[in-house]
Amino acid sequence: MAATPFAKKKITHAILLGLALGASISAMPRLHAAEQQANTATQQYAIAAGTLDSALGEFGRITGRMVAIDPALTHGIGSKGLQGRYTEQQALSALLLGSGLEAVAAENGGYRLRKASSMAGDAAASTPGNTTLPEVAVTASKEKNYVTEGSGSYTTKSMSTATKLALSIRETPQSVTVVTRQQIEDQDLVTINDAVMKTPGLSMQKIGAERYNLYARGFPIDNVMYDGLPITLGASADTVTPANLAMYDRIEVVRGANGLIQGSGNPSAAINLVRKRPTATSQSSIVLSAGSWDNYRGELDASGPLLESGKLRGRIVATYQDGNSFQDRIGKEHSMLYAIGEADLTDSTTLTLSFSHQNENNNVAWGGGLPTATNGSNLHLSRSTSFVADWEYWDKKTDSLFVEIKHQFSNDWLLRAAANKSWSELNYLGGYPGRLASNLSSLGYRVSGGTYDDTQSSYDLYLSGPFQLLGRTHEFVTGYSYRDDDYNSNGSGTSAVATISDPNSFNPSSWTKPNVNMNTWRDNRDMTQEGVYATTRFSLSDQLKLIAGARLDWYDYQYIYNWQGSISTTESKETRHLTRYAGLLYDLDQQHTLYASYTDIFQPQSNRNAGGQLLEPIEGKNYEIGIKGEYFEGALNASIALFQIDQENRAKEVGDPTICASYPSTICYEAEGKVRSQGVELELNGAITPNWQLATGYTFTDAKYKKDSNKDNEGSLFDPDLPRHQFKLTTMYTLPGELNRWRVGGSFYHQSSVFNKGITAGQQWKIEQDSYSLVDLTAGYKASEHLSILFALNNVFDKKYYQTIGQNVSSWPTTFYGAPRNVRLTLRYDF
Repeated sequence: MAATPFAKKKITHAILLGLALGASISAMPRLHAAEQQANTATQQYAIAAGTLDSALGEFGRITGRMVAIDPALTHGIGSKGLQGRYTEQQALSALLLGSGLEAVAAENGGYRLRKASSMAGDAAASTPGNTTLPEVAVTASKEKNYVTEGSGSYTTKSMSTATKLALSIRETPQSVTVVTRQQIEDQDLVTINDAVMKTPGLSMQKIGAERYNLYARGFPIDNVMYDGLPITLGASADTVTPANLAMYDRIEVVRGANGLIQGSGNPSAAINLVRKRPTATSQSSIVLSAGSWDNYRGELDASGPLLESGKLRGRIVATYQDGNSFQDRIGKEHSMLYAIGEADLTDSTTLTLSFSHQNENNNVAWGGGLPTATNGSNLHLSRSTSFVADWEYWDKKTDSLFVEIKHQFSNDWLLRAAANKSWSELNYLGGYPGRLASNLSSLGYRVSGGTYDDTQSSYDLYLSGPFQLLGRTHEFVTGYSYRDDDYNSNGSGTSAVATISDPNSFNPSSWTKPNVNMNTWRDNRDMTQEGVYATTRFSLSDQLKLIAGARLDWYDYQYIYNWQGSISTTESKETRHLTRYAGLLYDLDQQHTLYASYTDIFQPQSNRNAGGQLLEPIEGKNYEIGIKGEYFEGALNASIALFQIDQENRAKEVGDPTICASYPSTICYEAEGKVRSQGVELELNGAITPNWQLATGYTFTDAKYKKDSNKDNEGSLFDPDLPRHQFKLTTMYTLPGELNRWRVGGSFYHQSSVFNKGITAGQQWKIEQDSYSLVDLTAGYKASEHLSILFALNNVFDKKYYQTIGQNVSSWPTTFYGAPRNVRLTLRYDF
């Protein structure tokens, strides 16, 4: 990658920031050493029986000493809990009683677990505080199925979204983020859209009251994965219900081009939601919350063995939410049911089956945004303004079935087969206050209705494991995937039901429900894609690792649109498309790794060239270099990344249309358009001290047209309504000593200014939002062994801002205010 002036400038900034980050991190062991001095006093413990992970997490909350947990050691192990007054060492020994594990002091002032010999294990069980036992080397499969629930951490030890190899964040040669279960609960994140707003490098924009687009590195995100199985967004985004996070353990995000795992798409990011799994010991919880605008929510989560042997386990999660909005006459009702079961068919084979149902009944508009003046300026409407009539609705439901079978071979090789099928439906009738491009001065309320259904299937089979070559151990994964998407919709054309002379004074309740023809148009989209892939992680030396992968894809897409009997057909097809992946990592020392990587992804096109053939696919090529740090036994992760993405072969109109075989009836194109995105990302996630969890990141993205059909675009921003600068921070701190029942924290968000501009009907317009910052505050209190309370104050300074700005001044408006100051109280009771 050439060192452009931009890159040189950003590298200098990144190095300065990295030095500051390194200086602060180097001081942390001294902070931990100071805390380590208070290890002989006794204190009161009230830890309920449950999984060993949850018991050790509660131990860490009480003592302020983090216990680094390896899920390969603790999986399926329970703890009888602890009641009474003990020293830390006595408490640990009691919690680990009968587990065959022991805790030893770690460099961060906390503890780490290791396997004890049989003799040592017996001694540890009978002698509180014994930590002088010999260490035993443990070899475990890389497929650890690491869970973040109960860890209390804002980071993870293992993830597989980038390559399907179970690697740590430091071992992954890409910019990655993991939103853990603890972070989801601390921030009260309800849907995937909430999580995107808190994740560094990601953005969310509304195109309707309940319609969303997600972005990363300047490009839209096309797919969301569920346990590694992708589901298409795109046209399906309106229909697929946003994921309810109550059923997920964590969210893994890999930024950049990720064609090796996803197949086709944009070079933006892969978002992988990992489901909660049944636990080996019984546990359950009830969560109740209430917030501003009469928002109420309840959640039930129960898990545990279904047979005394523990070979059959189950879990059920249910939620119900009902509430209003800061906008007038808007109401939402959501419900979710999730059930999952695991069965150990043999000691080495596990079958998992799950079903989920999500249902939404929303009294919202189809558009829902606020209009601007004809020149794009702010009309200064109240944040409570809405143009929603009583009869409008936007109702959705999604059912999903997931099945997985894993077989662990004795030589540490793993075979996994998984399938996910979803059925989504949308029914709506609603409108928007729109202007006609031919008459911008007239503002009218236009109404449309429709019915959508979307059935998607995704299948994946892979084999992974270690192998020996030239005296070193390497890793290999190979697999096959298949997916299809059958999308159908029908609806009415838009029709005006009212004229809005003054947006500040109107009465939508007086509008009569219109009769609309739901068969004015019909839309059918069918997509199939299958691929084979392979990835190898070579251990070239103790310090140097190479990850190389490739994928072949077969893609077929057909779009049929019927407007009042006039039918048009669009097709895309690609055969044996090659996707490449390469990453090189060099360990500078025990804590820091340098990396460089190249990844790509493709997007088939439906435009045709002068000879009538389909254009070759759009290629998204991602070049990235960076440094990663891993501290305190992996409890804290830091990274600095520089990236450049070239999206090439974008359709560009030919300069001479007479060369087109279809001239003059249609336009033909050439694959010469290009967009380049460059940027820098910095992140810090995990435990600063045993009592202090932090997730923060800064992102700069500069995406511009390099070649385009419209020469005026070249050199300008690709999508100016996406912020170029973003800073996100979330933190939670458990107070020390006698105040350790209290936790305090919050979040901070800052983004740079955004805009859209253009000319419509001879009128120049510009819609913009200045840079702004938001502050949220959180306080938690552990009222008893079972009951905890969380209070959140959001948008503390009541900042008035546009969360999304309009795309233009005609058609439907997509300008949406962010929520005003609001509060939320959450009660959680663990059984």
